[in-house]
Amino acid sequence: MTINIKNVSNTEVTCSNCQACCCRLEVMIITDTGVPKKYIAQDEWGAETMLRLEDGWCSALDRETFMCTIYESRPWICREFEMGSYECHDERSV
Repeated sequence: MTINIKNVSNTEVTCSNCQACCCRLEVMIITDTGVPKKYIAQDEWGAETMLRLEDGWCSALDRETFMCTIYESRPWICREFEMGSYECHDERSV
């Protein structure tokens, strides 16, 4: 895996400037955190994933605030994807 450092911004990511880029990623549900069934889809192999709308955004994302509507029961992967982390900055640069 090649890491392209120049694409990563040094800007601090906060709740006020978050672009919710991670909410466009495919999120597999690999542990039971209580995600409501209406937000769960099955991929072509039968695995559970977060349902994404036709435009690619996560169905649990509030489009006005860009905040998760199921934050307390969000998937494990979402819990591990830290705001301001390398991965966050990398997604923002795409």
